[in-house]
Amino acid sequence: MESIPHPIPRTVEEVFNDFKGRRSGLIKALTTDVDKFFQQCDPEKENLCLYGLPNETWEVNLPVEEVPPELPEPALGINFARDGMQEKDWLSLVAVHSDSWLLGVAFYFGARFGFGKNERKRLFQMISDLPTIFEVVTGNAKQPKDQSANHNGSGKSKSSAKASRQSEPQTKMVKVSSPLKDEDESGEEDEEDDEQGATCGACGDSYGTDEFWICCDICERWFHGKCVKITPAKAEHIKQYKCPSCSSKRARV
Repeated sequence: MESIPHPIPRTVEEVFNDFKGRRSGLIKALTTDVDKFFQQCDPEKENLCLYGLPNETWEVNLPVEEVPPELPEPALGINFARDGMQEKDWLSLVAVHSDSWLLGVAFYFGARFGFGKNERKRLFQMISDLPTIFEVVTGNAKQPKDQSANHNGSGKSKSSAKASRQSEPQTKMVKVSSPLKDEDESGEEDEEDDEQGATCGACGDSYGTDEFWICCDICERWFHGKCVKITPAKAEHIKQYKCPSCSSKRARV
């Protein structure tokens, strides 16, 4: 449960920063920390909630006892459905409720501190510019990496794409896997265009040329190297990269 040990946001920018911090924590719980999150949501325990905190961390805990609570509360009893659904469906359900809770908290602060029409509109626009937690967890954020290549019926092999990326110092996105397709120039152009619209599957931030990225060869989502603890040197020795979420799913099968 959260007792608000953090500074209370009072401006649009402060509320948005609070929103981003809580959002990052929730995304970690449902992606990179999914094994830990899964274990903590024991159906044998009492009603549990997933809290995102402003410092980009998360916790699973009982709801606050005070009524009414100091902040809107997340969805209650997320642990009860854990073993009764497919894991991906359960995580998606928690993600949807987490998105709803984040909006509730943000606009609670807006109402409490008297945000006017223009301030509320600006806050909502800033929030809407970020992918939702549901979009990040399900991979439905803007990541059309292979659609154009498949549509044309041709594509560049992933290992060859990796080599060409590494020969260009300003580009730091890496795909890792065994060669499966013939090389051609159109496939390379498609991947270049697709990378520009990619978002990190862990934190949800958009692609930037000044950071190292790596693509999961299972779900084909892109990740910041720092978010999944992969360095360019380590990527050189990986034949097929699996993100934390895909690795944990295969481990449970």
